[in-house]
Amino acid sequence: MTNASKVIDTLNALIETCKDGEYGFRECAEHATAAPLKSMFNDRALECQAAAAELQRAVAQAGAEPGTGGSVKGALHRGWLSLRSAFPGDDNVAMLDEAERGEDRALESYRQALAEDLPPNVRLLVQRQLIGVQRNHDRVRELKEQYRAVA
Repeated sequence: MTNASKVIDTLNALIETCKDGEYGFRECAEHATAAPLKSMFNDRALECQAAAAELQRAVAQAGAEPGTGGSVKGALHRGWLSLRSAFPGDDNVAMLDEAERGEDRALESYRQALAEDLPPNVRLLVQRQLIGVQRNHDRVRELKEQYRAVA
């Protein structure tokens, strides 16, 4: 496999990660009961959608076909979100738990991507997006602690 095709594979894997985040945050918004959480989850879904679009443009500029969807693992996680919301308990804390779990996977995906031999412009893009993923993760964790304290 050439380095160019390895870079494309890496970017397409990150597109999957972003699409999983987008779909997962939308699922969390659907099941959360607190309006501020619904709004935050929807905002994060839009950020993930924008990150995926940016990565898709980078793949297209490299002359390859960008990925467009999430992963099977992400679909299974969203199914678990729906099932989990059917059980009694605090849906807000449950959705924040699951959002944090999803962001843990996103952080790992971005860190793995940065371990690859990426061209400087692609490395900068991935590093910049990693900062956003870390910000999302930290915000979700912070909110989870707040909601857990009052639950």
